[in-house]
Amino acid sequence: MANILTGPEPQAPDAVPEFPMPRAARCPFDPPPALKDLQERAPLTRVRLWDGTEPWLVTRYAEQRALLGDPRVSADTDSPGYPTKANPEGGEGKLSFIMMDDPEHARLRRMVTAPFAIRKVEVLRPAVQRIVDDLIDDLLAGPRPVDLVEAFALPIPSLVICELLGVPYDDHAFFQDNTKTMVHRDATPEQRGRASREVAAYLARLIGTRLADPRDDLLSSIAARITAGEIDHRQATEMALLLLIAGHETTANMIALGTLALLRHPDQLALLRQTDDPGLVSSAVEELLRYLHITHLGRRRAVTADIEIAGQVIRAGEGVIMANEIANRDPEVFPDPDRLDITRDARRHVAFGFGVHQCLGQPLARMELQVVYGTLYRRIPNLRLAGSLDDVRFKHDAFIYGVHALPVTW
Repeated sequence: MANILTGPEPQAPDAVPEFPMPRAARCPFDPPPALKDLQERAPLTRVRLWDGTEPWLVTRYAEQRALLGDPRVSADTDSPGYPTKANPEGGEGKLSFIMMDDPEHARLRRMVTAPFAIRKVEVLRPAVQRIVDDLIDDLLAGPRPVDLVEAFALPIPSLVICELLGVPYDDHAFFQDNTKTMVHRDATPEQRGRASREVAAYLARLIGTRLADPRDDLLSSIAARITAGEIDHRQATEMALLLLIAGHETTANMIALGTLALLRHPDQLALLRQTDDPGLVSSAVEELLRYLHITHLGRRRAVTADIEIAGQVIRAGEGVIMANEIANRDPEVFPDPDRLDITRDARRHVAFGFGVHQCLGQPLARMELQVVYGTLYRRIPNLRLAGSLDDVRFKHDAFIYGVHALPVTW
């Protein structure tokens, strides 16, 4: 029995479940069944990671928000007890400010906040609409079936983030191939490290050119911080690497996975296809972000001082993992949570996190998804899966969940 002063009694070694947990083969859109079982039992439980450590797994919405908003919970990967992901960064150090705490986190984050403000993002909407329409024109004129990932889902966010940063789109294959390696769960630390170094070296060279010849792009803005003495070249490169990866890999997976989920829920797809209401399109985006969670290995943190929560005490130096996909299925917050309902008000989801580390690029991601989901199914009303769901390979092997390819026809 747990004691509020001393914490829970240790679990027997064979009673501690391993994390991450496998999804059910026939339910690729749902969190692992074991996560649901744990959520029903208690909001916090111990799990065992690949390296034998046993951090806390947080499965309920209220406790996740409380911990993500608590300054005693650290995002710094160097904090004692931080739960590792088999060294996904390949030993290349922190991925800029998302793996730091305030005040340094806030200082660096403020340097790149302005381009992702809602007002600035809305200015880009017509350009994103043109990109989406042009790619759909290419789909309609091309052969069938077609891989929607390669021909549509990846190019959209890649084109947008390249334009924002000032990265030549002609080089997109180079950074897409390398970022796939960086987020592949089964890649070795050496492979991830090599991919990270190659992309970082590429961005460092571009930043060097912007120091000599500034332009109207985000890389030039970052380079100006070097000139002002606010950051060094390494910090600028890490910042650019973070924005490049976060700016295309996550949204691309959400486009493809969301499309597949809608194809498997034809009633919801019909609602979206037939509407010209921007409000319903926006609602669909929020519900799909809730229903499908592509960062499926949890947000990881370390506790720097004892925290009492949900009848437990998490001690300083212990790790916590927020399993966001199951928090977004918490029935206390989202009634009938396993049902996809695009008319639901799902804006309280934690797909973008919560607190000071909430995703910087969420206004851009939302806008891109609104344009895609509001356009693709209207322009190709008979879009359908080419083959069966059994033929689709899901990214169980990656840190970012999605599909490797999505063959479609019409």
